[in-house]
Amino acid sequence: MVILFLYIIKLKEESCLFLFPQKKKKKKMEKYGNGEQVYCVTGANGYIGSCLVKLLLQNGYTVHATIRNPEKWSQLLSLWDGGKKLRVFKADLEEEGSFDEAVKGCHGVFHVAASMEFSTIDNPDFEYVESKIIEPAKKGTLNLMKSCSKYKVKKVVFTSSISTLTAKDTSGKWRKVVDETCQNPIAHVLNAKPKPSGWVYVVSKLVTEEAALDYGKQNGIDVVSVITTTVGGSFLTSSVPASIQVILSPLTGDSKYLSILAAVNSRMGSIALVHIEDICNVHLFLMNHPQAHGRFICSSGSCLITDLLNHLKQHYPISNPNPIHRYATGGLNSIPCEISSKRLKDLGFKYKHDINHIIHQTIACSLDYGFLSSSPLN
Repeated sequence: MVILFLYIIKLKEESCLFLFPQKKKKKKMEKYGNGEQVYCVTGANGYIGSCLVKLLLQNGYTVHATIRNPEKWSQLLSLWDGGKKLRVFKADLEEEGSFDEAVKGCHGVFHVAASMEFSTIDNPDFEYVESKIIEPAKKGTLNLMKSCSKYKVKKVVFTSSISTLTAKDTSGKWRKVVDETCQNPIAHVLNAKPKPSGWVYVVSKLVTEEAALDYGKQNGIDVVSVITTTVGGSFLTSSVPASIQVILSPLTGDSKYLSILAAVNSRMGSIALVHIEDICNVHLFLMNHPQAHGRFICSSGSCLITDLLNHLKQHYPISNPNPIHRYATGGLNSIPCEISSKRLKDLGFKYKHDINHIIHQTIACSLDYGFLSSSPLN
């Protein structure tokens, strides 16, 4: 018992506040751009958005950060420490022209903003889904893209999600390798019975990604989509990000996020992870790479859900694993599908963090925040 307690104290002592080592990283990041560009980041108060703003500022870029609710940016301003290099704009995807001032003068736009609505709807009909989910999501993306056209923005990096992919082929068999072509058909998501956890988010991402890519082709804007796997590591937000809660759900026992983890595993046959520093570096890498076009999976690696649970227990020992075992059994692959980042690696990108370190830092930062207890006895 004493050994467990001392191990947790050791984890808590690890700092989570400084996400990107500035001096070392600044030198390494020179190949991703010259630091003189101006970039807009939508959804700057979210998990990826807030960390991306910090990374850009640390590397000398000027940043136009957009936030829908001004009340949410006071804490982030001190953490970003952007000075004259940072401008913050109030913008709402549902308001046409709302992003005009934010994208004006920008060399590129990182479209990170998205609804994180995971809840399901009982017995939804198509008209309700179309009017309340599909059309507003699509309209919001097109509003931003129109602002980009108006002010001659030539490149947009869109933050997509692994939820847009599936590891099962049309016959329902597991694929050995999952790449960018393995898209989850929107009709399949809408017609699924029962609906899997997080299906609202899946529909939203499928529709908005398609809208952004199509608009870009028709209007001469280079749109690159980053297919993000489950993100872990440090965080700047005042609340614990949803992806962190999904990763840690076997430890917390949160049924909402446990069901999302189970749904991801059911669709992909494994759990793919990426560190927040790597996902932010990928966004910048693709923005400045002249050969980057289309969709790119961003995954440091994937593992069976049983292996994920072993990683969690290794870094956060618990004496009562019952909630874990309930979600780690039944109908699982013996060999995980490979969630391939080959397209990204072929361009020259290299990941810094493996799965073990992602889990380690996720737990350390959650302890520091107080999300996890320092005494995991049960």
